[in-house]
Formats: sequence, C-alpha cells, structure tokens
Amino acid sequence: MLRNLLAAGAVVVAGLAATGAQAQDVLSRGDVETIVREYLLANPEVLEEAFTALQTRRQEAEEEARTASLVAYRDALEASPHDAVIGNPEGDVTLVEFFDYNCGFCRRAMDDLNTLMEEDPNLRVVLKEFPVLGQQSMEAAAVSISVNQLHPEAYGEFHERLMRVHGQADGDVALSIAEEMELPRAALEENMRSDDVRDVVQQGYEVAQALGLSGTPSYVVGDAVEFGAVGYEQLKVRINQARCGEAVC
Repeated sequence: MLRNLLAAGAVVVAGLAATGAQAQDVLSRGDVETIVREYLLANPEVLEEAFTALQTRRQEAEEEARTASLVAYRDALEASPHDAVIGNPEGDVTLVEFFDYNCGFCRRAMDDLNTLMEEDPNLRVVLKEFPVLGQQSMEAAAVSISVNQLHPEAYGEFHERLMRVHGQADGDVALSIAEEMELPRAALEENMRSDDVRDVVQQGYEVAQALGLSGTPSYVVGDAVEFGAVGYEQLKVRINQARCGEAVC
C-alpha cells in the first residue's frame, strides 16, 4: 500500500509541477517519491485514514451491489416453485435460509427457526439448498430436493430428521431416512439424477453468489441479509423490521 501511495503521489505532484508554465526545474519521480515517503513516515495516521476510507468505500459498494441483487433476485429468493416452504405458506413475512445438511451451525440454528415459527403463525420460511461442504452435502441435498418434488407433504418431517442426524449426512443416510418414512427409495434415486435437481442447486449457487454469500447458514429477511448463525433475537428483529419497520412490532 505504501508503494502504491508513493507512486500515486509521484504522479500527482510531478504532474502539477509540469503544468506550471514558468516552471524551470521539474522534480524527478525519485524526488517526489522521497518527499511523499518522508511525509507519510512523519504522518502515519494518513495511511490509517486512507485504509479506513478504502474499507468504507468497498463496504458501501458491496451494500449497493447486494441491494441491487435483492431486487433482481427477489422472485428467485422468495417465490421459486423449486424451493421447500415451511411455516405458514401464506405468511406476511418471508425468511429465506441458505443451509447445508452437514453444517453444524445450521443444525444448532434449527431450534431458533422452529421457535420463531411456533411463536409467529404468520412467518413463511423458504429453505434454500446450498450444499457447500462437499460431495456428501451434495448427495444429501439431491435426496432432499427429490423428497420435496415428489412428496412435498413429507418434506418438513424429512428435513427435521436429516438435520438431526448425528455424523455426516450423505445420500445413503438421507435415503435411509426417507425409507423409514415409507417413501419409495427407487423413485427418489431416479429423481436425484434429473436435470431438475441440478437446476435447483445451481439456482441456489447463483443467488448466493449475487448476494455475496459464501457460508451457511445465511438468511434473507426483507431487505436484510444476515451471515452466519446470528441467533433467535437478531432474526426476530429482522422479521419485525420487515413486518412493521421497527425492531419491536
């Protein structure tokens, strides 16, 4: 960063010097870099101010891009016919969760989500498959999507049971749970290989990338994006803000 500032300072100062119509002696690039370097060493707080300004500018740009993406991808977030919906399908506030069946934080955060749905009969929850933890997660997601496509009435129980599994969740574990629920394994296995399942996962990746999401769980509530397992209280605030514009309705 210091080298970049020196170079930038050299260009600016040298340019200013060169534009003087009566200038007799133009400072060399080396002279200007020496002057800038000495100034920065004597005033190091300038570097901190510059870095802070850069960070702020980047954060503002990221927020602007995220806001634009929320508008562009609103239907894909909240109204995709391919995603599972739990809670009240006709609820007035939609919470979208990006999750992975092998995410320990997602498993622990499920209790917060269940409490929110129990307390709020008007909460609609969209579950967005975002298998980012490897092949096992991808297999589990494929079974989950297939259950939702073929047996949507059984999805809520299936999702809860797969989230509660001890150890790694993969295709075999997910299919075993489906069998315990008396869902036909052969049909699920066939559906897992379909283009529709791949499209659901791909859409999840696309939306997540547009919003700058890289991990699970992540949430979208109204115009707010939350990264990580932020907990019951923070999600409750976001739900209230989406509903009435205040932290407490």
